Amino acid sequence: MPRASVVAGPLAVLATASVVTLGVLTQGPTSTIVSATDGAASIGATAGATEAAVPPRQPVLSRGGARVIKPLSPVEKVMATPAVLEAVRQADTTLWATETLNLWSAPNAQADQVGQLEEGKKVLVTGRSLLGRVEVVVDDKARWVSAGYLVEEKPKPEAEPEAETEAGGGTEVAAAASCTNGTSVPSGVSPNIVKVHEAVCAAFPEIATYGTFRSDGEHGQGLAVDIMVSGERGWEVAEFVRERYSDLGVSYLIYAQKIWSVERSGEGWRGMEDRGSTTANHYDHVHVTTY
Repeated sequence: MPRASVVAGPLAVLATASVVTLGVLTQGPTSTIVSATDGAASIGATAGATEAAVPPRQPVLSRGGARVIKPLSPVEKVMATPAVLEAVRQADTTLWATETLNLWSAPNAQADQVGQLEEGKKVLVTGRSLLGRVEVVVDDKARWVSAGYLVEEKPKPEAEPEAETEAGGGTEVAAAASCTNGTSVPSGVSPNIVKVHEAVCAAFPEIATYGTFRSDGEHGQGLAVDIMVSGERGWEVAEFVRERYSDLGVSYLIYAQKIWSVERSGEGWRGMEDRGSTTANHYDHVHVTTY
Protein backbone atom coordinates (compact mmCIF):
# COMPACT_ATOMS: atom_id res chain seq x y z
CA MET A 1 0.00 0.00 0.00
CA PRO A 2 1.27 3.53 -0.75
CA ARG A 3 2.72 5.33 2.27
CA ALA A 4 0.49 8.36 1.84
CA SER A 5 -2.64 6.26 2.29
CA VAL A 6 -1.32 4.66 5.42
CA VAL A 7 -0.69 8.01 7.03
CA ALA A 8 -3.99 9.58 5.89
CA GLY A 9 -6.18 6.91 7.50
CA PRO A 10 -5.12 7.48 11.09
CA LEU A 11 -5.22 11.22 10.64
CA ALA A 12 -8.84 11.05 9.49
CA VAL A 13 -9.81 9.03 12.55
CA LEU A 14 -8.14 11.52 14.85
CA ALA A 15 -9.89 14.42 13.12
CA THR A 16 -13.30 12.78 13.52
CA ALA A 17 -12.68 12.06 17.18
CA SER A 18 -11.71 15.64 17.78
CA VAL A 19 -14.86 16.96 16.18
CA VAL A 20 -17.05 14.65 18.23
CA THR A 21 -15.28 15.54 21.44
CA LEU A 22 -15.55 19.22 20.71
CA GLY A 23 -19.25 18.85 19.99
CA VAL A 24 -19.85 17.12 23.32
CA LEU A 25 -17.93 19.70 25.23
CA THR A 26 -19.75 22.64 23.63
CA GLN A 27 -23.37 21.21 23.83
CA GLY A 28 -25.82 22.93 26.26
CA PRO A 29 -27.94 21.22 28.98
CA THR A 30 -29.78 18.11 27.90
CA SER A 31 -33.50 18.72 27.17
CA THR A 32 -36.16 16.05 27.70
CA ILE A 33 -38.83 15.56 25.04
CA VAL A 34 -42.27 14.86 26.60
CA SER A 35 -45.28 13.55 24.69
CA ALA A 36 -48.73 15.18 24.90
CA THR A 37 -50.02 12.35 27.09
CA ASP A 38 -47.11 12.52 29.45
CA GLY A 39 -47.54 16.28 29.66
CA ALA A 40 -51.18 16.06 30.70
CA ALA A 41 -50.36 13.54 33.38
CA SER A 42 -47.59 15.72 34.65
CA ILE A 43 -49.86 18.78 34.80
CA GLY A 44 -52.59 16.86 36.51
CA ALA A 45 -50.18 15.55 39.11
CA THR A 46 -48.94 19.05 39.75
CA ALA A 47 -52.48 20.43 40.13
CA GLY A 48 -53.38 17.61 42.50
CA ALA A 49 -50.39 18.30 44.62
CA THR A 50 -51.29 21.99 44.73
CA GLU A 51 -54.92 21.26 45.69
CA ALA A 52 -53.86 18.89 48.45
CA ALA A 53 -51.70 21.59 49.83
CA VAL A 54 -54.70 23.99 50.19
CA PRO A 55 -56.09 23.74 53.75
CA PRO A 56 -59.88 23.11 54.22
CA ARG A 57 -62.26 26.07 54.50
CA GLN A 58 -62.31 27.46 57.99
CA PRO A 59 -65.39 28.87 59.85
CA VAL A 60 -66.19 32.46 59.06
CA LEU A 61 -64.43 34.72 61.49
CA SER A 62 -65.24 38.26 62.46
CA ARG A 63 -62.68 41.01 61.93
CA GLY A 64 -61.60 40.54 65.52
CA GLY A 65 -60.89 36.88 64.84
CA ALA A 66 -63.84 35.45 66.84
CA ARG A 67 -66.28 32.91 65.39
CA VAL A 68 -69.69 34.30 64.33
CA ILE A 69 -72.43 32.19 66.06
CA LYS A 70 -76.14 32.76 65.31
CA PRO A 71 -78.06 33.25 68.58
CA LEU A 72 -80.80 30.72 69.52
CA SER A 73 -84.45 31.78 69.28
CA PRO A 74 -86.63 31.67 72.44
CA VAL A 75 -88.34 28.49 71.17
CA GLU A 76 -84.98 26.82 70.45
CA LYS A 77 -83.80 27.69 73.94
CA VAL A 78 -86.78 26.17 75.78
CA MET A 79 -86.83 23.12 73.48
CA ALA A 80 -83.14 22.32 73.90
CA THR A 81 -82.90 18.76 75.24
CA PRO A 82 -81.00 19.63 78.45
CA ALA A 83 -83.49 22.39 79.27
CA VAL A 84 -86.50 20.11 78.70
CA LEU A 85 -85.07 17.27 80.79
CA GLU A 86 -84.25 19.63 83.63
CA ALA A 87 -87.73 21.20 83.55
CA VAL A 88 -89.42 17.80 83.68
CA ARG A 89 -87.13 16.63 86.48
CA GLN A 90 -87.86 19.64 88.66
CA ALA A 91 -91.64 19.82 88.05
CA ASP A 92 -93.43 19.52 91.40
CA THR A 93 -96.68 21.49 91.05
CA THR A 94 -100.04 20.07 89.94
CA LEU A 95 -102.97 21.99 88.52
CA TRP A 96 -106.44 21.08 87.23
CA ALA A 97 -107.75 21.54 83.69
CA THR A 98 -110.95 23.58 83.48
CA GLU A 99 -111.53 22.59 79.83
CA THR A 100 -110.47 19.80 77.50
CA LEU A 101 -107.14 21.04 76.15
CA ASN A 102 -105.08 20.05 73.12
CA LEU A 103 -101.56 18.85 73.90
CA TRP A 104 -98.82 20.31 71.68
CA SER A 105 -95.25 19.17 71.10
CA ALA A 106 -93.85 22.72 71.40
CA PRO A 107 -95.05 26.24 72.32
CA ASN A 108 -95.00 27.68 68.80
CA ALA A 109 -97.71 27.59 66.13
CA GLN A 110 -95.79 25.03 64.05
CA ALA A 111 -96.01 22.39 66.79
CA ASP A 112 -97.79 19.05 66.29
CA GLN A 113 -100.89 18.11 68.28
CA VAL A 114 -100.03 14.96 70.24
CA GLY A 115 -103.17 14.29 72.26
CA GLN A 116 -105.65 15.90 74.65
CA LEU A 117 -105.86 16.69 78.33
CA GLU A 118 -109.40 15.98 79.52
CA GLU A 119 -111.43 18.50 81.46
CA GLY A 120 -111.12 18.03 85.22
CA LYS A 121 -107.83 16.13 84.96
CA LYS A 122 -104.88 16.88 87.25
CA VAL A 123 -101.57 17.55 85.52
CA LEU A 124 -97.98 18.27 86.55
CA VAL A 125 -96.63 21.66 85.41
CA THR A 126 -93.01 22.77 85.00
CA GLY A 127 -93.53 26.50 85.51
CA ARG A 128 -92.26 27.40 82.03
CA SER A 129 -94.45 29.34 79.58
CA LEU A 130 -93.99 30.86 76.13
CA LEU A 131 -96.15 32.28 73.31
CA GLY A 132 -99.41 31.87 75.23
CA ARG A 133 -98.78 28.25 76.20
CA VAL A 134 -97.58 26.58 79.39
CA GLU A 135 -95.50 23.43 79.74
CA VAL A 136 -97.01 20.36 81.41
CA VAL A 137 -95.79 16.81 81.98
CA VAL A 138 -97.91 13.99 80.58
CA ASP A 139 -96.65 10.40 80.69
CA ASP A 140 -93.19 11.71 81.66
CA LYS A 141 -93.03 13.83 78.50
CA ALA A 142 -93.02 17.62 78.14
CA ARG A 143 -96.16 18.93 76.45
CA TRP A 144 -97.67 22.40 75.95
CA VAL A 145 -101.26 23.60 76.47
CA SER A 146 -103.02 26.94 76.09
CA ALA A 147 -102.50 29.22 79.07
CA GLY A 148 -105.38 30.28 81.28
CA TYR A 149 -107.13 26.92 81.66
CA LEU A 150 -105.22 25.41 84.60
CA VAL A 151 -106.30 26.15 88.19
CA GLU A 152 -105.12 25.19 91.65
CA GLU A 153 -108.43 23.70 92.84
CA LYS A 154 -110.38 20.89 91.20
CA PRO A 155 -113.35 22.35 89.28
CA LYS A 156 -116.74 21.46 90.71
CA PRO A 157 -119.00 19.43 88.40
CA GLU A 158 -121.82 21.36 86.82
CA ALA A 159 -125.35 20.75 88.10
CA GLU A 160 -127.45 18.34 86.08
CA PRO A 161 -129.65 20.23 83.58
CA GLU A 162 -133.38 20.20 84.14
CA ALA A 163 -135.66 18.70 81.53
CA GLU A 164 -138.18 21.06 79.97
CA THR A 165 -141.59 19.73 78.94
CA GLU A 166 -144.56 21.36 77.29
CA ALA A 167 -147.84 21.02 79.16
CA GLY A 168 -151.11 22.85 78.73
CA GLY A 169 -149.63 25.30 76.21
CA GLY A 170 -146.91 26.36 78.67
CA THR A 171 -143.51 25.10 79.73
CA GLU A 172 -142.96 23.12 82.89
CA VAL A 173 -139.56 22.21 84.31
CA ALA A 174 -139.09 18.80 85.89
CA ALA A 175 -135.95 17.29 87.42
CA ALA A 176 -134.35 14.84 85.00
CA ALA A 177 -135.04 11.14 85.72
CA SER A 178 -137.20 11.81 88.75
CA CYS A 179 -140.50 9.93 88.61
CA THR A 180 -142.95 11.15 91.24
CA ASN A 181 -146.35 9.70 90.20
CA GLY A 182 -145.83 6.27 91.78
CA THR A 183 -145.61 4.29 88.55
CA SER A 184 -142.86 1.74 87.96
CA VAL A 185 -141.78 -1.08 85.67
CA PRO A 186 -141.28 -4.64 86.86
CA SER A 187 -137.90 -6.09 87.69
CA GLY A 188 -136.36 -8.13 84.93
CA VAL A 189 -136.82 -5.59 82.15
CA SER A 190 -133.73 -4.20 80.49
CA PRO A 191 -131.91 -1.28 82.15
CA ASN A 192 -132.83 0.83 79.12
CA ILE A 193 -136.54 0.25 79.72
CA VAL A 194 -136.02 1.49 83.28
CA LYS A 195 -134.37 4.63 81.90
CA VAL A 196 -137.17 5.23 79.39
CA HIS A 197 -139.82 4.93 82.12
CA GLU A 198 -138.02 7.25 84.50
CA ALA A 199 -137.44 9.91 81.85
CA VAL A 200 -141.01 9.84 80.48
CA CYS A 201 -142.54 9.68 83.96
CA ALA A 202 -140.55 12.74 85.07
CA ALA A 203 -141.49 14.73 81.96
CA PHE A 204 -145.10 13.55 81.65
CA PRO A 205 -146.28 12.72 85.18
CA GLU A 206 -149.93 12.46 84.09
CA ILE A 207 -149.21 9.21 82.19
CA ALA A 208 -150.00 6.37 84.58
CA THR A 209 -149.87 3.20 82.45
CA TYR A 210 -146.80 1.48 81.03
CA GLY A 211 -147.07 -1.94 79.39
CA THR A 212 -143.94 -4.08 79.52
CA PHE A 213 -143.94 -7.89 79.82
CA ARG A 214 -146.19 -10.04 77.69
CA SER A 215 -145.69 -13.31 75.89
CA ASP A 216 -144.67 -12.14 72.44
CA GLY A 217 -141.50 -10.79 70.84
CA GLU A 218 -139.54 -7.93 72.36
CA HIS A 219 -142.06 -7.48 75.17
CA GLY A 220 -141.42 -11.06 76.24
CA GLN A 221 -137.68 -10.29 76.35
CA GLY A 222 -138.14 -7.21 78.50
CA LEU A 223 -136.83 -4.96 75.73
CA ALA A 224 -140.06 -3.06 74.90
CA VAL A 225 -142.56 -0.80 76.66
CA ASP A 226 -145.92 0.65 75.58
CA ILE A 227 -146.53 4.16 76.90
CA MET A 228 -150.30 4.54 77.00
CA VAL A 229 -151.03 7.98 75.54
CA SER A 230 -152.84 9.28 72.44
CA GLY A 231 -153.45 12.35 70.30
CA GLU A 232 -151.01 15.23 70.18
CA ARG A 233 -149.71 14.30 73.59
CA GLY A 234 -148.62 10.99 72.11
CA TRP A 235 -146.54 12.80 69.51
CA GLU A 236 -144.95 14.90 72.25
CA VAL A 237 -143.96 11.72 74.09
CA ALA A 238 -142.70 10.05 70.90
CA GLU A 239 -140.55 13.06 69.96
CA PHE A 240 -139.30 13.38 73.55
CA VAL A 241 -138.01 9.80 73.49
CA ARG A 242 -136.66 10.06 69.93
CA GLU A 243 -134.58 13.14 70.78
CA ARG A 244 -132.97 11.20 73.65
CA TYR A 245 -132.65 7.85 71.90
CA SER A 246 -128.88 7.62 72.46
CA ASP A 247 -129.01 8.27 76.22
CA LEU A 248 -132.01 5.95 76.66
CA GLY A 249 -130.69 3.11 74.50
CA VAL A 250 -133.64 3.21 72.09
CA SER A 251 -133.64 1.10 68.92
CA TYR A 252 -136.97 2.19 67.38
CA LEU A 253 -140.33 3.84 68.11
CA ILE A 254 -143.85 3.33 66.70
CA TYR A 255 -146.75 5.75 67.02
CA ALA A 256 -149.88 6.52 64.96
CA GLN A 257 -148.98 3.99 62.22
CA LYS A 258 -145.50 5.48 61.78
CA ILE A 259 -142.09 4.15 62.73
CA TRP A 260 -138.71 5.74 63.45
CA SER A 261 -135.53 3.66 63.81
CA VAL A 262 -131.90 4.34 64.59
CA GLU A 263 -130.74 2.39 61.52
CA ARG A 264 -132.82 4.57 59.19
CA SER A 265 -132.89 7.75 61.23
CA GLY A 266 -132.07 9.87 58.19
CA GLU A 267 -135.51 9.01 56.75
CA GLY A 268 -137.41 10.37 59.77
CA TRP A 269 -140.83 8.94 60.61
CA ARG A 270 -141.91 6.39 57.98
CA GLY A 271 -145.42 5.17 57.22
CA MET A 272 -146.48 1.59 58.09
CA GLU A 273 -149.08 -0.82 56.69
CA ASP A 274 -152.57 -0.82 58.15
CA ARG A 275 -152.81 -3.55 60.79
CA GLY A 276 -156.55 -3.17 61.33
CA SER A 277 -157.26 -1.75 64.78
CA THR A 278 -156.45 1.43 66.72
CA THR A 279 -154.19 -0.48 69.09
CA ALA A 280 -152.52 -2.56 66.37
CA ASN A 281 -151.74 0.65 64.49
CA HIS A 282 -150.38 2.23 67.70
CA TYR A 283 -152.77 5.18 67.86
CA ASP A 284 -153.42 4.75 71.60
CA HIS A 285 -149.83 4.19 72.77
CA VAL A 286 -146.19 4.88 71.94
CA HIS A 287 -144.23 1.67 71.46
CA VAL A 288 -140.55 1.82 72.43
CA THR A 289 -138.05 -0.96 71.73
CA THR A 290 -134.62 -0.69 73.33
CA TYR A 291 -131.29 -2.45 72.94
